[in-house]
Amino acid sequence: MPRLRIPSSTYRLQFNREFTFAQARTIVPYLHALGISDCYASPYFQAGAESLHGYDITDHNKLNDAIGSRAEYDAWIVELHAHEMGQVLDFVPNHMGISEPQNLWWTDVLENGPSSLYAPYFDIDWQPLKSDLRDKVLIPILGDQYGRVLERGELQVHFESGRFFLRYFDREFPLSPGTYPHVLQIALEQLSENKEEEFYAELQSILTALEYLPRRTEKDPERIAERAREKEIIKRRLERRCEEAPEVQAAIEKALTIINGTPGDPRSFDSLDALLGDQAYRLAFWRVAAEEINYRRFFDVNDLAAIRMELPEVFDAAHQLLLELVGGGAVTGLRIDHPDGLYLPNEYFDKLQRRAAEALRVEPPDDLHAIYLVVEKILSGAEQLRTDWPVHGTTGYDFMNDVIGVLVDAGAERGITSAFEKFIGHALHFGHLVYAKKRLVMRLSLANDINVLGAMFDRLSEENRWYRDYTLDALTLAVRETIACFPVYRTYLAPDHPISDADRAVIQRAVAAAKRRNPALEESVFNFLRDILLFRFPENLTDEQRAEHAHFVLKFQQTTGPIMAKGLEDTAFYIYNRLAALNEVGGEPQRFGLSVEGFHQRNAERQA
Repeated sequence: MPRLRIPSSTYRLQFNREFTFAQARTIVPYLHALGISDCYASPYFQAGAESLHGYDITDHNKLNDAIGSRAEYDAWIVELHAHEMGQVLDFVPNHMGISEPQNLWWTDVLENGPSSLYAPYFDIDWQPLKSDLRDKVLIPILGDQYGRVLERGELQVHFESGRFFLRYFDREFPLSPGTYPHVLQIALEQLSENKEEEFYAELQSILTALEYLPRRTEKDPERIAERAREKEIIKRRLERRCEEAPEVQAAIEKALTIINGTPGDPRSFDSLDALLGDQAYRLAFWRVAAEEINYRRFFDVNDLAAIRMELPEVFDAAHQLLLELVGGGAVTGLRIDHPDGLYLPNEYFDKLQRRAAEALRVEPPDDLHAIYLVVEKILSGAEQLRTDWPVHGTTGYDFMNDVIGVLVDAGAERGITSAFEKFIGHALHFGHLVYAKKRLVMRLSLANDINVLGAMFDRLSEENRWYRDYTLDALTLAVRETIACFPVYRTYLAPDHPISDADRAVIQRAVAAAKRRNPALEESVFNFLRDILLFRFPENLTDEQRAEHAHFVLKFQQTTGPIMAKGLEDTAFYIYNRLAALNEVGGEPQRFGLSVEGFHQRNAERQA
């Protein structure tokens, strides 16, 4: 049975095109001489071509070719093992980079919409509040209003290898095969004098096949499989026909010249506008993202789309290479990025440890600690890491801030505070500031996240005669204010699991604070929200309704973390600068110093 490896000292290696596996191999002896027990590797699976950080993964099952080949990777691992060193890998289960067509899952979703085989993989709302976006994905990447961008000729359709795609500067978007007739009908007209030729009949046949292709809104699994199969056959037929008959290629190029329009002639873009209107996505001005985007992101980063790791097929698809590396001994530990974004973090950690045990060909230990596992969890105030998680600890933000705290002279607080307030010209209460900035974030960059929760809460109220008369505005306000008053990043309630005292206290505290700040809003609205968040559902619900209530709780939990991060770390920390050392991630600027006794106590708690 492989021995569980616990690192004694790690050294972070930031892999990218400027620091490769081959270069990492050469410094292993040096790191070993320094006393480093394990390399702590940044994400090195396939990411964006220009990525320097690796968190924008486009393929979880391929090594990043900008960093090196599999042979170069294996040589690095051999060198580590020769020096009895291990490797802790930074793994990203919450989201993927979607800015480049190398992400085949996302590209397939854009091409096929809800009928894509990968549509369930991403956290997309196909029935959003805005009806014009039904069965579409909003892509907010345009530098100006859509109409202006269109009529300047910045959106151009291209044809290559039997497929049509849209190009906007350096971005590419596939066109749905069902919309190819927008171009091919014009091409057929260009060939009207060649009706007796075989290639003309073949092009007509391709158009007929496209007409019978299952629609991109298809829900039936067999029809979805048929679409996935037939669309590729049609592309190959079209590619072959263009290779064999240059006339067809020329007719398509002429059709594209017509479709793509002429700047200065607005009506010439009508056909292109119609073509784009039939796609499974809607390109939009980047500024509309905050209020209308309909896929979950990493915080407010539009190019990082969240994936639904709670689905077994997504977990399996995203962990193939990782578990292979674990089973082969290349990866001996894992650092999990942004676990608060996961639908059910505890369930994910359990499954990861069990699958790691399978990869290592061992029975899962009773405590499920098959592999060294740490999580990027930010603990707030007195919050403790969950004892029921099969992990070995956090990535260390809490320890780092304790070290900073014990080096800060608490006796200097009054003088530094006085100097700070004199400099900015007024007193500043940190708690009030965080509350205000979280509300600001919910009004601006993450507005749609709150609108969606409000609409979900409204649907739940309609199922209860005691609460159905509350307006959407009142219910959304209750959600917004409760999140603004949340004292931690998130809670971790799960269906059919007991509620921890810590989670119960957080929810009760947040609701009570929201009530105090909003005396004009009827208390019962907050009580209704509190009861749902504590899984105290009405007794007369159907199984489907109970599942809907539970889903609201889990989506609420996924939302509070990004709002805390954006409001606290990305906003309040840049305003409240009483002592900059206290403003590290996970820090508490209002806590000025930590006693030596307190420092040792917190270390003892971590060790327990």
